[in-house]
Amino acid sequence: MRCPWWRLLLFLAAASVPCYWVYLGAIAALGPDPGKVLVDNLGQGALVMLLCSLAMTPLQRLTGWSGWIAFRRQLGLWSFAYAVLHVSAYLYFLLGLDFTGFTAELVERPYIAVGAIALLGLSALAATSNRGSMRKLGKRWKKLHRIVYPIVLIVLLHMLWVVRADAGRWALYATVAAVLLLARLPSVERKLAGRGRAKRVRSID
Repeated sequence: MRCPWWRLLLFLAAASVPCYWVYLGAIAALGPDPGKVLVDNLGQGALVMLLCSLAMTPLQRLTGWSGWIAFRRQLGLWSFAYAVLHVSAYLYFLLGLDFTGFTAELVERPYIAVGAIALLGLSALAATSNRGSMRKLGKRWKKLHRIVYPIVLIVLLHMLWVVRADAGRWALYATVAAVLLLARLPSVERKLAGRGRAKRVRSID
């Protein structure tokens, strides 16, 4: 089930959010340090997209509707896109495109190095998300894409270092991530699949 109109709606929604943030920055509605706010928002947007992509398979099993899977790849690619924008905004607004300074930041600030590792992982997932890579890699494709789970943990660690003053917001994301990771346990997956089958039977009756 390709769901072209829903996928188009998702594309427009995901693309409009950073455009709206840039607009708010242009009209001085992001506070005294709009560059930093934009960097933070894009980073959290990448995490939200990543968590949403992880939610698609449990939702498919729970509801029995295969349409959820049609959005999984798109959400994952948007997570990568937001992460690239996050790094680009960091380089432009906070470092002034000083790439030498970025190298020093990698060494001096562990959370920057952790974020770079997460971006490399997302890059590998994005580069191999196409059907050609699936055919070429075969069984190795699924093994490669399981790195999404440690990537989520790495992103959460990166965020914890960045927003230490706002632990409540981080705890919300961490709780959602924990639920989604627990949903991938075989015993939980079987239960979700059983409920999905029961819903399909009831809908047929």
